[in-house]
Order: sequence, then C-alpha cells, then structure tokens
Amino acid sequence: MRGLVAAALGLATGIFSFTASLGLVGSWTVAALIALILAALAAVWAWRRPPVELDETAASRGLKILSGLATAAALVQIFRLAVFMVVPQETGYSSVPSSDWEIRHSCLSAYYVAAEASSAGGNVYDSALYNRPDDDPKAIRKARRIGLFNVDVFEYPPPFLTLPRILRLVAPDFLRYRMLWFGLNGGVILLALLAVARRLGPAAGTRALLLSPLVWVALPTLSVLQKGNIQALVIAVSMVAMLLFERQRPAAGGTLLAFATVSKLYPGMLGVYLLARRQWSAVAWTAALGIAFCLWTLVDLGWTPYQNFLGHLPGLLGGEAFPAFRNPAAMAINMSVPGLIFKLKLFGATGLSFGASKLVGWIFTLAILVATLVAARRPLKGSEAPAVWLAILILSTLRSPFLPQAYGAVPSLWLLTLLAARQAPSARTLTLTLLAWAGLNIFWPLDWPLDPRWLALATGIPQALTILLAVMALRPATATEAVTGDLATARPAATPPPAPA
Repeated sequence: MRGLVAAALGLATGIFSFTASLGLVGSWTVAALIALILAALAAVWAWRRPPVELDETAASRGLKILSGLATAAALVQIFRLAVFMVVPQETGYSSVPSSDWEIRHSCLSAYYVAAEASSAGGNVYDSALYNRPDDDPKAIRKARRIGLFNVDVFEYPPPFLTLPRILRLVAPDFLRYRMLWFGLNGGVILLALLAVARRLGPAAGTRALLLSPLVWVALPTLSVLQKGNIQALVIAVSMVAMLLFERQRPAAGGTLLAFATVSKLYPGMLGVYLLARRQWSAVAWTAALGIAFCLWTLVDLGWTPYQNFLGHLPGLLGGEAFPAFRNPAAMAINMSVPGLIFKLKLFGATGLSFGASKLVGWIFTLAILVATLVAARRPLKGSEAPAVWLAILILSTLRSPFLPQAYGAVPSLWLLTLLAARQAPSARTLTLTLLAWAGLNIFWPLDWPLDPRWLALATGIPQALTILLAVMALRPATATEAVTGDLATARPAATPPPAPA
C-alpha cells in the first residue's frame, strides 16, 4: 500500500508541478526537469514518511480495489486536463469535450481581467469589462473573449485581487497564467486532502486517504480545475488554517483564514466557530490579518475599489449582480438555498422575486449561525472536528445567491470521504458511499439540451445530499464512531513482530 500511495502522489505532483512550472518559466524542457525532480522527491518522501500513518488492517480488500481503480482513473483525467491546460486547442482533452460551454467557460478569466483593470485604476465591477457591447441585460449574457475562452464576471471583494495581481506579475500572458493557476490550485487541494487525512489518525486517516481519489475523479472536481474557479481552493485553505490552529500556529492559520474570508466572505463563519470555542489567539490573528489584507489593498489600489464594491455589494448579496439569473438553465443548476426561489419560478410559481430570495437567504443564514454555535459548544471526539469544519463551510456556501452545482459538490465529495472513513469499510458502507458519490456526481453542461425543469429536479439530488451530509457531520458522533476516532487519533504506531529465531 505504501508503494502505491507514494507512486500516485509522485505522479500527481509531477502533473501539477509541470503545468505550474511551464506557466512560470515558459520552457517545456525546464518545466519537465522541475516536474521530474519534484515528482521524485514527493514519491521518496511519501515512501519514507507516508503522509498518513498507514494502517493495513483498517482497509478491506474491497476498499483497496476501489481506491486503486479510482486512483488510476483520477490520474488519467488529471493528465488529460493538464494537456488541455498547456495546449488549449486540444479540446478533446477537456473534462467534457462534447460541451462547448465547458470548453470555453473560464472563471479564471474574470480574475485575470479584474487584476489588469485594477492595476489601471478601472472599476473591476463594470460589466463592460466582461460583457460584449451588444449584451442585453434582460437576455442570456454575451461574454467577451480572451482567445478561445469566454470572460466570466468578477464578483469578489477587492482584497481577493492581491493573489491574481501577484500571479499576473510572473505570468502576464493569460495562457501561461492559466497553466500556473491550474498547478497551484491542484497542488493546494492535494496538500489539504493529505493534511486532513493525517489529522484523522492511522485507521480513519488510511481510509480517508484511500477514498480521496473519488474526489479527484468526479466530474464536478474536474470542472472546477478546468475552469479555474477559486471555490475549492478557498475551502482547502480554510481547512488547512483550522489544522494550523489545532497545532498552535495561530499566525499561519490566521493568515490563511483571513485571506479566505476577505476573498469570499463565507469562511468567516469559521471565525464565529472559533469565537464560540473561545480560541482567542486564533480569532485575534485572523481578525488582525484580515484588517491587514484590507489595508494592504487600500494602500495598493486606493479607496476606489472599495467604493465600487460597496455599490456592488447589495446586488452581490441579493443575487441581482449575477447574470446567471438571466439563463433558465443556470437557475436550474443553482445549488444555493436562496436559489430555490428561482427554481420554483421555473415550475410556474408566481409572485417570487429577488426579495423573496433575500428573505430565504437571511433565514438560512440564521440557521447556519445557530448550527455553528451548537457545534462549537459541544466537545468533539476523535475524527469529528475536520468534518464539522467542512460542514460549516459547506452550509455557508449554500447561502450564496448563486452556487453552480459543480462548485457546490466538490466540498461535499470531500465530506463524503471523511464520513465514510469513520466506518469500517464493509460492503454496505462502500455501496452507500458509491451511491452518494454518484448522486453528487450528477452533472449537466448548460449547452446540452434539456428542459430546465428536469435539470432543476436532477440538481436537487446533489443539493439534498449536500445538506444531508452536512447535517450528518454536525450531529454528535455515535458511540462506534467516537471510539473509532479516538483510537485512530491516539493509537501508537504498530511495531513489527520480532524475527523468528
């Protein structure tokens, strides 16, 4: 098992480091050399010091077979995406080659254009930066283009611009910028999955590690990586921050959680969790560094971006700022709780508008706050904590007015593996895990023909599963799960038996 884990991590490291290096240096030879070195180092490190203290007895034969098949499929899919990253004309290597929407849509383009506009002193929330001149505000959006890709709309607070502006300095060309982002995005997510699995201890951690390829091979994850959306990266960074707080490294954890919060807002609910648990050092560092990021942006870009953001914020919170609400298919794949209002409109409900969506959103916000406070005030046993953190993040993402199914399902897939890792890998557990994985993996590109009402019903399956998984993670662990978690965390490493005389 150790050899297979080391080989898989080495290959994944090589793929991500090659694309990032090629975006950074622009030389295929140098990028290949860097990738080979880093892949070899990662494989040797994983062989000598496995990222998780592997427990052979914790994994059944069925789990090992499932993990092996999923790992092979995931590596093939990630390699295919890497080809599409470095040679975008090779659309056959994209995650869904038959969908022009999936091929052309790029969330990353919004970050790139906004970074350029902010450097020039422009209004990053001006729709003219992202929409064609003939765009009709009442019809399906017509996007500008960067080469082969449609430009997305920027919908983030000004401090988020720090990261895309830094990356744009080292990769000013969009295609190289896209390669660099893909490598960094995949690498950070990989490290977060490994770090959380290690936190669970030998038994649960081994199972979480073996189940993690199910996250990578899923269509939502591949879609997020291909489009360069920041959602999965923010989730990963927030989880690593919570691990750092546990290890009494509040400055490092505060840096990560602060940047995630000022960039996407919803990770701030983890700040509420920390406050309720009276982790004062973590709260103080996060708050101080969050203010520091905001001040840095203010000094760097001036007051104008904040002034523009304050004008844009009501539409961002209420949903009016999202052009997706012009498209019935986009409304159908919206996994957010406030978005349920617009799904009802697809089925003929009348009298519903953004006002009703906002009301539902604020009621759901109160529910998330109560759930977070309840979870924070009870003692957590064994391997419970990471699942609780992830559940809080997931529920917070569902508060957004618009959450496409692909972006909402990725953290749910991760949470599924953490919950499954608490259980002994019986045939029943693996079957239920695969059924839930299949439900979260429901995916339908916007340009494939389908009645939006049927699409809304289909998207309701991963939405319901996401809420169910979050509720399961927030409830107290059963006696069996608590014992398993405690043993997984506290059990000392097994020693080999003495050699026979």
